[in-house]
Amino acid sequence: MQSRSTRIDDALSSMGEGLIELGWLEHGDPDAPQTILCIHGLTRNAHDFDMLAERLARRARVIAVDMVGRGRSSWLDDPRGYAVPNYARHILTLLDTLGIDEVDWIGTSMGGLIGMAVAGMEDRGVARRVRRLVLNDVGPFVPKNALSAIADYLGFDLRFATLEELEAHLRAIHAGFGPLTDDQWRHLALHGGRRDGTQWRLHYDPAIRIPFAESAAEDVDSWPFYDRVTCPTLVLRGARSPLLGAATAEEMSRRGPKAKILTFDGIGHAPALMAADQIEAVSRYLAG
Repeated sequence: MQSRSTRIDDALSSMGEGLIELGWLEHGDPDAPQTILCIHGLTRNAHDFDMLAERLARRARVIAVDMVGRGRSSWLDDPRGYAVPNYARHILTLLDTLGIDEVDWIGTSMGGLIGMAVAGMEDRGVARRVRRLVLNDVGPFVPKNALSAIADYLGFDLRFATLEELEAHLRAIHAGFGPLTDDQWRHLALHGGRRDGTQWRLHYDPAIRIPFAESAAEDVDSWPFYDRVTCPTLVLRGARSPLLGAATAEEMSRRGPKAKILTFDGIGHAPALMAADQIEAVSRYLAG
């Protein structure tokens, strides 16, 4: 695994930030014929995919990105720029910069929404850059009550005296990840936190709360994008997920790309892609 960063020009985005820095992790052979792109959830970062990427990198180049405002990437001056259309533009610019024409896309939650936005673009030349799509516990309809539950913990600039305190916080708010091992929770804490003097803070810009809170008052309806997706699509779902209901998943199997649905018992939002059965499911699908 190699940690990298790239400056891209964000001047064409709705906020026009100019040059921004995107941090990303690269696994595997950069000359492999298959490139797999991993995009994390709202408050998470590229290290969420470390265990999955270790498996996938046996035969593919795997790139996991820290989206702006998270991990090692830039924080935006104007928080209104923390929005799916801008994220999609950032990723397309990064792919252009790296000379990558086509990817298999794995997106957890927010990362899946960004993937749908790209794969469902009206510009079919852009949309076809996504060869296969894996949506991890997200779909084109997200109810506002699930969004408001996230808003209840999002963006508070919390301080923790120890890494153990930070880990306990993550175990509470991300209980839906399922029965992770102690080592896996520690991994999420180490990379989901940052040192600030003698304290620990969460590793994202608290200002991501501002645009999220504005949008959380309404359901997310991205069916027009989903219905334009034509690439093979796999949907992973936690059986207890409040974000991706069974009815929405069933409809996703009938509309648009007619996704294959895999549901994991005992999991909420979202499968952490650390358990052996989850890793096997994704690996097998992308090898197919």
